[in-house]
Amino acid sequence: MSEALDPLLRWLQAMSVPTAIRENDNLFPWIESVHVLAIVIVVGSISIVDLRLLGVASRDRPVGRLMRDVLPLTWSAFALAALTGGLLFSSKAMDYAHNFYFQGKMALLALAALNMAMFHAFTGRAVERWGAMAQPPRAAKAAAAVSLLLWVCVVGFGRWIGFSLK
Repeated sequence: MSEALDPLLRWLQAMSVPTAIRENDNLFPWIESVHVLAIVIVVGSISIVDLRLLGVASRDRPVGRLMRDVLPLTWSAFALAALTGGLLFSSKAMDYAHNFYFQGKMALLALAALNMAMFHAFTGRAVERWGAMAQPPRAAKAAAAVSLLLWVCVVGFGRWIGFSLK
């Protein structure tokens, strides 16, 4: 990350809430625990949809119905993960911003978002027409496989952040 942002990062981590998170023995672990639980729900619920798109699980359920049932939970958990992740980041903004694994995690999240956006803009537009057929189109399977790979990598990079901070 560019060192031009360092003054902004120092300002952010010097604010009262990030300072409290950093200096309190309990706040960081509690926020991190909620963050991890939210990520588990995000990745788990996305995996349910991706495995259905791959034709591996829930083949008796129409994809559109499954997405309507699962994705509201995904978005709620993602909002919680983003909030808690932002709090964690703010507590050590300089360290995180210059950490290879944090940068990688953010890049992977951006790729996962792009993959999702492309799926919904193109292949996913016809999801209601697929009905309950067991095998969605190849493009949907490809998007699901890429999604699963990206989310596994997001989790992996996220775990390595804590092990690689100074």
